[in-house]
Amino acid sequence: MRIRKTVSGTVSRPRLAIFRSNKEIYAQVIDDVNGTTITAASSRDKDISASKANKIEAANLVGKAIAEKAKKAGVEAVSFDRGGNLYHGRVKSLAEGAREGGLKF
Repeated sequence: MRIRKTVSGTVSRPRLAIFRSNKEIYAQVIDDVNGTTITAASSRDKDISASKANKIEAANLVGKAIAEKAKKAGVEAVSFDRGGNLYHGRVKSLAEGAREGGLKF
């Protein structure tokens, strides 16, 4: 709740939420006003898990995938919600991949 009161997603600028487990990483683009998930990607997707990349490389691929899906859904800019995780390692790699894919933070 501490994070959600400062970082929220709107229709024009949805929230890019990150969840990081020990093995996998997940990303969602969420519109908090309507309470809907616009798009999602994870390291468990078939094309990403088939690449046999390490965790940091897989996070970068997830970032590029979420950016591509968000572009198709008409989203250009997002507010980044790192989910309480520090901005380094897999979270940083995912953010850089999303920026390479064309999302604006």
